[in-house]
Amino acid sequence: MKFHATPLPGVVVVEPQVFEDARGFFMETYHAPRFAEAGIAQTFVQDNHTRSVRHTLRGLHFQVTRPQGKLVRVAAGEVFDVAVDLRRGAPTFARWHGVALSAENRLQIYIPPGFAHGFCVLSDTADVIYKCTEVYDPGGDRAIRWDDPAIGIDWPVNDPILSAKDAAAPTLESYTGDLFAYAGEP
Repeated sequence: MKFHATPLPGVVVVEPQVFEDARGFFMETYHAPRFAEAGIAQTFVQDNHTRSVRHTLRGLHFQVTRPQGKLVRVAAGEVFDVAVDLRRGAPTFARWHGVALSAENRLQIYIPPGFAHGFCVLSDTADVIYKCTEVYDPGGDRAIRWDDPAIGIDWPVNDPILSAKDAAAPTLESYTGDLFAYAGEP
């Protein structure tokens, strides 16, 4: 397993070791001691699986009362996955990093608490599976507008399919106390 740093401290791209033969393949998608050695010593408490159609955009989501770290991978199809730093005072506040995740490249991304997460589907359908460090808390659930000019994400889709919640999401500028304080690098 290889762990690749990104321009956003704490956001890590994980490249699993894949063993392929005539039968197919095998790979470990999570190994607690290896992740801890790479600085990701989180306990995961919830797994989620979503299937979406081409041009669906989910996000940018985060939780304020129970901030979640997420380990994201794609089991079928391809997505463009994005993390946005929401830690006020951080040198990388409001910056984003995106990576293509697919069943073919088998990459994963770890997004720590204090960051928003979103993705758009590039294939006909995509199955996205992600582990979370906290359980979902509907009362603390928040979203930021996917096309917020203050963030400037270069999404590979112009007219995405959005949920009502994501279509009505506010801009980053409109948030005051509902973000995260910067307490140093994760």
